[in-house]
Amino acid sequence: MGILGSIRRIREYFKRHGIVEIVRRAGLAARRALFANRMVVYYCDLAKLAAMPVNVPESIRIERVRGEGELGAGDREAITNFWNPDLAQRNIRERFEKGATLWLIRSGETLAGYGWTIQGQPISPYYFPISPGDVQFFDFLVFPKFRGRAIQWLLTAHILKKLKDEGASRAFADTHEWNQAQLASFKMTPFQPMGMVRTVKLFGRTFAGWSAMKTAKPKKVKAVDGTSPATARSHER
Repeated sequence: MGILGSIRRIREYFKRHGIVEIVRRAGLAARRALFANRMVVYYCDLAKLAAMPVNVPESIRIERVRGEGELGAGDREAITNFWNPDLAQRNIRERFEKGATLWLIRSGETLAGYGWTIQGQPISPYYFPISPGDVQFFDFLVFPKFRGRAIQWLLTAHILKKLKDEGASRAFADTHEWNQAQLASFKMTPFQPMGMVRTVKLFGRTFAGWSAMKTAKPKKVKAVDGTSPATARSHER
């Protein structure tokens, strides 16, 4: 039944997105398998963030959703049906229960992408402690039809400006080392790289080793506990 279910999901994904997207996802899956434990971590000091003139085109609209009851049926369907409906439905429910915020960006009346943030705590065990003024960015996605239009940059810039105006102190984000599209996107934003993290699980515990980007040797690896680096949650991209 599990195999039949997987085949059925692949068939439905093919109908919605076509062979090009299937091949792209297969390539991503292969790179994930090779480099799944290597993450690039970014930060943005919102207190020092210079004023950012975000000129959002009239055709673009950004909305903030703070609870599951505020999420429209059409938007929920677009988000959950993109890859794994069951997992996406569960994630939406659990994230809102933990206090996360969902940001939607539209082109005209069509949902072009979205991203999640949560303040004062990580969505799941993170690489380091999160303070009340810290905000974690996670699971951003631009739908294939709207890629190449600076959609994610507009959404990220808008959120950073909004958080700064509301008094948040720092923002953190991360992406897999293999995700070249996300790495390129971060270069366009005020986020700055903190370093590279490699994680490994041994005897039920997660260990994280830090290194500077490209040049520095990894620091001493520490076991995860309440004060040392922890593994990030999985990405759905």
